[in-house]
Amino acid sequence: MDNPDAGSTQIAFADFLKVDIRVGRIVSAEPFPQARKPAFKLSIDFGAGIGIKRSSAQITVNHKLDELVGRQVLAVVNFPPRQIGPFMSEVLTLGVPDENGEVMLIGPARDVPIGGRLY
Repeated sequence: MDNPDAGSTQIAFADFLKVDIRVGRIVSAEPFPQARKPAFKLSIDFGAGIGIKRSSAQITVNHKLDELVGRQVLAVVNFPPRQIGPFMSEVLTLGVPDENGEVMLIGPARDVPIGGRLY
């Protein structure tokens, strides 16, 4: 996912505001053996107004299923749903690459109210 041109394309602040990134709490995490690349199926609670949404996340290298429930994460909640095999992913859970290019989830450093929008 490295992009040597990253940061060279400027966007207007209004474009940034179109991306709705919210904090949610993982309420369930399951294996996703049907995925082409190793992934987990997550259910994430974003609180009143958005509710619980599902996400497929390729986070199996750096995250264990039994450590995910209760964790707060950031996700894009206004992309259209995407079919991934037999699973409909409703939000894009966000992460950054570790030193090997494997996904590390991102979230607040301490608990915050769920549903809060990134700004």
